[in-house]
This record gives sequence, C-alpha cells and structure tokens, in this order.
Amino acid sequence: MSAYVVFMRDETVDPVELEEYSAKVDASFEGHEMTLLADYGAIETLEGDEIEGAVILAFPDMDAARAWYRSPGYQATAQHRFKGARYRGFIVAGL
Repeated sequence: MSAYVVFMRDETVDPVELEEYSAKVDASFEGHEMTLLADYGAIETLEGDEIEGAVILAFPDMDAARAWYRSPGYQATAQHRFKGARYRGFIVAGL
C-alpha cells in the first residue's frame, strides 16, 4: 500500500536556512524510492488557516516513507528546514 509524506509550510522564519535545505534535500532521496507529486504549486485553501506552501511525496509503503524521513541523510538536512520555517508534516497511508 503506497504512503504519502505531506509537508505544509505555515510560516518562513529564515529564508537562508530554507535555501540551504532546498540545496541539500534532493541528495537525501538517494537509495529511497520516491515520487514527487506536488512541490509548492498553486494552493487553494478550502478549510482552515492558509499555508505558504506544500509538498507531497509518494513512497511504496509506510515503512519506506519512515525509512527516508528517519534516515541520517534526511535528518541532517531537515535541521535547516526546522530553523527556516514552521511546518506541519505527516505520513498518510494510501488505498
């Protein structure tokens, strides 16, 4: 069953840190089967607070999504995202 990692950016606090994250994040996918489904495209808010942007990543299953997110390569890179903006993120199982 596929799984999707969704990140929603609520507020940018340090654009330089976000640029550093963007420059390094692609390398974190090496060795992980992932398909990029959405990457900060146009957003229409239907409910709740508006967000600055969103990313949706597809993985083969929940374990694969967790393995990428928890990998040392991604966690080192994610530190720039944590410093650069307030995000919400989750993994959701597909059908």
